[in-house]
Amino acid sequence: MDHAVDVHDAVVLLDRFPALAGLSLKLRAGTVTLVQGPNGAGKTTLLRMLAGLAPLERGRATVLGYDVATEPRLVRASVGLLSPQTMLYDDLTIAENLSFWATLAGHDDVDLMAALERVSMAPFADQQVVTLSTGQRRRAAIAVVAIRRPRLWLLDEPHAGLDQAGRDVVDGLIEDAIAAGATVVVASHELDRVRPLATHVATVAGGIVHRFETVNAGASGA
Repeated sequence: MDHAVDVHDAVVLLDRFPALAGLSLKLRAGTVTLVQGPNGAGKTTLLRMLAGLAPLERGRATVLGYDVATEPRLVRASVGLLSPQTMLYDDLTIAENLSFWATLAGHDDVDLMAALERVSMAPFADQQVVTLSTGQRRRAAIAVVAIRRPRLWLLDEPHAGLDQAGRDVVDGLIEDAIAAGATVVVASHELDRVRPLATHVATVAGGIVHRFETVNAGASGA
């Protein structure tokens, strides 16, 4: 499969407003794409559409070979979305959250403590999510994405709410994902942070891609 993402003329409505207004985008497998643009440009909607969570009004989109319109469950099972909504259950511990999402993804062999150590959260494994700080919640949410071993990582402002050490963890996980053959899409305003990791940059405004450029021609899949 050459393209992990293949979107053509995608229209997604939010309260009748076209958050995506005929967006087209193709991303090769094994690449890291920075999606940049102003607030309201459609970056978050693009990630949610690629995750099978924002239905198409018009156009077509395939993710990892699955049609987002007709096979959204297969899409959701194959991608990992990190969004401001952390997808964590407040009444469960961090370890219980990771176990739940790993099992749902079909990974019963996950070393939960190793995953938590990767994001420096092992000491809080048995702590309920409701008691965590914003930064701790963010780290736990990142661990959830990682233990799912997605073939496509969709990261919405992944460095937000993290200290410097946490930001370095995110960068390391992106590098690990690419080394494992995954594809990564990062929507971010922190261009100086993400651009060095990216192989491509997509500039989005008004719900369409205005420019798509290669920024690291030597990277895998570029």
